[in-house]
Amino acid sequence: MTAILNAIVKLKIWSDNRGQDLIEYALMAGFVAVAAGAIMPGIATSISTIFSSVSSALSAAAATS
Repeated sequence: MTAILNAIVKLKIWSDNRGQDLIEYALMAGFVAVAAGAIMPGIATSISTIFSSVSSALSAAAATS
């Protein structure tokens, strides 16, 4: 019985697409940042610093979960 309930929960998770827009916006922001870093080398170091701090925050959040 629990296997059936687990399967239903997994199906609901796969069909849930509420976070899809957020991921698309994050990818677009990443592409814009990479393009800006390629065009303007002076900004590349600050972009690298921002990505490093985001990566550190995500790693810390993953470690606590």
